[in-house]
Amino acid sequence: MTDAQTPEPTPADEPTVAEVARLIDHTLLKPEATRADVEALVAEAADLGVYSVCVSPNMLPLTVPAGLEVAVVCGFPSGKHTSTVKAAEAAEAVANGADEIDMVIDVGAAIEGRYADVQADIAAVRAAVPAPTVLKVIIESAALSDEAIVAVSRASAEAGADFVKTSTGFHPAGGASEHAVRLMAETVAPALGVKASGGVRTLEQARAMVAAGATRLGVSGSRALLGGGPAAGGY
Repeated sequence: MTDAQTPEPTPADEPTVAEVARLIDHTLLKPEATRADVEALVAEAADLGVYSVCVSPNMLPLTVPAGLEVAVVCGFPSGKHTSTVKAAEAAEAVANGADEIDMVIDVGAAIEGRYADVQADIAAVRAAVPAPTVLKVIIESAALSDEAIVAVSRASAEAGADFVKTSTGFHPAGGASEHAVRLMAETVAPALGVKASGGVRTLEQARAMVAAGATRLGVSGSRALLGGGPAAGGY
């Protein structure tokens, strides 16, 4: 084999396809999703070897195979719910079998610099779903300045969250970026994880997010990303 034909070696620190799969929250949050769609999501998740499925709260309870976690969104997708409502929604989801909660902050409060209010909102949900439930905080990083990303990430840590997460996947400003993931990781890692979500559609993008500091990935088209099927639509 000539040098031109010799494939470049995979970097030792680059995650394998199987390792990327174990970082994925396999996601279906479309308003038109049916129970049959969610059952298919669970079956596909088990086949792909991903970490969890991420669904809407009214899809609970779910029957999932051993080793597959269940994540549920809260205050989704706008975050414009009161803290009392978010806390009640999260608590009900956990009572119905959720292992993890992905809550949306009040993005407008973050834009206004009301970080104490953001922290109080997160703390209310944390109090309603204490450990071992995993709490991820969706900050809509594409809609925030770098200063706000750092401040909200710190507020998440102070409120007792386990992860900060880039995006809902529904905001017009966009989804995850390497820059935002890196900034979030520099702010809260290793105490908190960082979930890159929104627009992560290829294995190359997934690996880039991991290199930037992501420790979890929100993906709706997991089979396509992992190389086993056609590209899927959005969330």
